[in-house]
Amino acid sequence: MINISDSARDRLLHIMQQEEDKKPFVRVGVESGGCSGLSYKLDFDISKKEDDELIQKNQINLLVNKKSFLYLVGTTLEFSDGLNGKGFVFNNPNASRTCGCGESFSL
Repeated sequence: MINISDSARDRLLHIMQQEEDKKPFVRVGVESGGCSGLSYKLDFDISKKEDDELIQKNQINLLVNKKSFLYLVGTTLEFSDGLNGKGFVFNNPNASRTCGCGESFSL
């Protein structure tokens, strides 16, 4: 399961309300790339695809394709706006190594 912190929920809902073309889903995934081998991605979408898992957590409809889901099980999506940077953070217990910016990881 993937969790969404209250801070991430609040920020996602704020962004979704600001968009002119309302997209009801938040899509998270993993793709090859980044300095540690795998990168996180986060986007908004209008439809669920056949290979997507739909996770309804904390007022958010989260879509994750089945391949990415295997890498993200147990992950908590958080939002940070502290002095060290502002943005979404994936706290992934499966990652054995992460890069300094936190945007890529390896298993």
